[in-house]
Amino acid sequence: MALPQNASQMSTTEPTDKGNYLFPFILITSLFFLWGFAHNLDPILIPHLKRSFTLTTVQASLVDSAVFIAYFAMALPAGFIMKKYGYKTGIITGLLLFALGSFLFIPAANTQMYIFFLGALFIIACGLTILETAANPYASLLGDPKTSSQRLNFAQSFNGLAATLAPIIGAKLILTKGATDQELNTMTEAVRKITLASEASTVKLPYLILGSILLVIALAFYLTKLPEIKDGEDKASSKSIFHALKHVHLSWGVASQFFYVGAQVCVFSFFMLFASKTIPIGTPKDGLILTIESLFRSLHLISDASQSDYFSYYLSAAGLAFMIGRFVGTFLMKFVLPNTLLAIYAAINITLCIVAITTHGTTPVYALIGIAFFMSIMFPTIFSLGIKDLDGDTKFGSSLIIMSIVGGALLPPVFAYISDATGNIQLSFLVPMVSFIVIMLFGLKGYKVKNVVN
Repeated sequence: MALPQNASQMSTTEPTDKGNYLFPFILITSLFFLWGFAHNLDPILIPHLKRSFTLTTVQASLVDSAVFIAYFAMALPAGFIMKKYGYKTGIITGLLLFALGSFLFIPAANTQMYIFFLGALFIIACGLTILETAANPYASLLGDPKTSSQRLNFAQSFNGLAATLAPIIGAKLILTKGATDQELNTMTEAVRKITLASEASTVKLPYLILGSILLVIALAFYLTKLPEIKDGEDKASSKSIFHALKHVHLSWGVASQFFYVGAQVCVFSFFMLFASKTIPIGTPKDGLILTIESLFRSLHLISDASQSDYFSYYLSAAGLAFMIGRFVGTFLMKFVLPNTLLAIYAAINITLCIVAITTHGTTPVYALIGIAFFMSIMFPTIFSLGIKDLDGDTKFGSSLIIMSIVGGALLPPVFAYISDATGNIQLSFLVPMVSFIVIMLFGLKGYKVKNVVN
């Protein structure tokens, strides 16, 4: 998830060093892929940890809570780090926190304590918050100002690439062909614990590799000269964060972003669980699955396909739909006003949520893939509409919308509670449906800018 930065907060002057920006841009673009990859490993972690620790769906949803509470907690400190020490220091700090959290998966697996996994995820997310706050302005700055939007869109597309690859790679490295539920039920408690502990330990290798890669990239940033970015001071500063909230469209934007991020996390994080509940085991592979399986087999990312891999292909398709949807949505905005397109997409997703709730077999899973496509434009569109014409309140407004992604921590437990209470995960899609209703109302009415009386 990329957090757009308001252009008024960046210097419009070109960097003094007009050398070759190719290598710095490659480094910056790698960040978009890395945090996208980290986020899209969570849907693999949730069913994995749920099984290994015999968790309820609500307890498993704390994976998302740990991540998105960190975003809420670190939004303002991240801005302070950038302002006080500069963006390069901020990026390196974010990478080091990201790496530290990844390495902490090893002792977490050794101790077999779920709370340690949540702590590691929280530290990873603290690093991601800093990285996401810094990377967008850098991607815009590194090169000709006339092509800054193209560079930023290109860099953000690697989020979608990560969303496509992470489920397949994560399933291959983390999900194991362990004992079946029937076999576990016949084991003694001691043997059962040993078996599940062995399965839980599969997280060590992928996160060790990820942490090592992050250290190498942090070193590369340290050794690379990057242009400085300074906040613009051309607008009068806001009186307070409460004054910023007098802008009705900002308040709508904060609420809409809260519900959007919550809905996105519900869809992606519970995708594997949802697919496992709605698609009967032994269902023949359809054309989409065969195509994806063939593609990844040709890339040598898979050698065989377990049932877990089978579900992960659908999740990979959702990530691909999200990436394509971003390109399609950006193109359509040349002809359709952003708020109108936002409202149309939200209305379509409301309908798809109804399909996900009421149908069976592969149909509801395809509905989720459709939801992913139509969600793709929502985060940046809500962000840009929410901070429009805030003038001196822009910085506070931007921080408020960034902090509102705490919806990703609070709505998934509600989703999970409905699933546990009813025994039907499909009914849980009432939560995303309500979220898309709020977003639709924002696109129809809430986006309108009104004058604020000081």
